[in-house]
Amino acid sequence: MTATPAWPPGSAPRLFVDQALAEGAEVALEAGQANYLLNVMRLKPGDAVRCFDDRTGEWAAEVASTGKRDARLRVTAHLGPREAVPDLWLVAAPIKKQRIDWMAEKACELGVARFAPVLTRRSVVDRINLERLRAHMIEAAEQCGRAALPELAEPVKLERLLRDWPEERTLFFADETGGPPLAEAAAAHPGPAAILIGPEGGFAPEEREAIRALPRAIGIGLGPRILRAETAALAAVSVWMALAGDWR
Repeated sequence: MTATPAWPPGSAPRLFVDQALAEGAEVALEAGQANYLLNVMRLKPGDAVRCFDDRTGEWAAEVASTGKRDARLRVTAHLGPREAVPDLWLVAAPIKKQRIDWMAEKACELGVARFAPVLTRRSVVDRINLERLRAHMIEAAEQCGRAALPELAEPVKLERLLRDWPEERTLFFADETGGPPLAEAAAAHPGPAAILIGPEGGFAPEEREAIRALPRAIGIGLGPRILRAETAALAAVSVWMALAGDWR
């Protein structure tokens, strides 16, 4: 007997749809998504697509109808729930455009629950295009198989971040003056966590003192070399995910 092929196939395009999905629902795609399916992937009515909505999980769908610049999908089956996300925030000072885009994209791929820009005295960037960052994270989620998008927070000043810090969440901050390795600190402090990465010029001395005064803050070291901000952020997230996240 011939085996029934998996449906939808693993090669089916995968899209984020910003509305709650349900079996039988029809979804009108945004112009960019329609262009991608019709003109890049060359899909036709009846072809398979995978969708996720950051609410109910992942769904199988098919192209229901197409026009010159639009397309509709018909949702056919529930493939799985929205996954559990490790309770880790990445809090980072903004850096130059292409580099913060890359940081947000890779943070999504690595599985962070929240990406929060924080403004410090030595930040070289003070304006952040959140819409662009969200687009990069959506694209990363589509590619890596996530069915849950990271929360993207509004930028806040460091003083406000520390003032409003939740008591139950450990704040591991990359301290250029040194500290225990993150692997050691994370093992000793399980539970909800955040990783704070400073600007390219590092934290000002008074900022470092304010961070250290936070009861849940722990300064950590990230090895013997000087890392760029985006490298430090992704290295730290990777270490935490391997010890306390969903890489175990």
